[in-house]
Amino acid sequence: MSRHPVIIEDTGLGLFQVEVRAQGTSFLSDEPISSGGLASGPGPFDLLSAALGACTVMTVKLYARRKSIAVSHVQVVITHQRDPESRRDVFERSIFIDAAVTGDEMKQLLAAADRCPVSRTLGAGADIVTAHSQTAIATGRRAGDETYMRAVEQACDELAIG
Repeated sequence: MSRHPVIIEDTGLGLFQVEVRAQGTSFLSDEPISSGGLASGPGPFDLLSAALGACTVMTVKLYARRKSIAVSHVQVVITHQRDPESRRDVFERSIFIDAAVTGDEMKQLLAAADRCPVSRTLGAGADIVTAHSQTAIATGRRAGDETYMRAVEQACDELAIG
């Protein structure tokens, strides 16, 4: 159902390093050295925090624009921890909004932040459906890799090439 699939695959370097591809760009994700990683990129919970923060900034800016509220800058700081008693994940979000607004307008902007799609998803939980794929998507990342070669052969078969 995703309009833009995100492809994540191991790089073959280190225990945890992966390359993430989304919408024509790519970056590394990894774990810190203290956890056995190479510290070559943000970890999975950093990415989840980034998704929440990015969505918050975008939602606040969009809401302000629609309501003609002059907002010049929005900054969000996210921290993540697991509550030791409840074992639930807690994301603390601090929002700075640079705008000359009334107290009521600020309340509206902060309420908009709570309505960002990622905030709603994290708050409500989500269903995760897992399936086993028989072939990999041909990414060209590892041209000598057997997985890549099988994916290329599969793609050629599907297109009746070769």
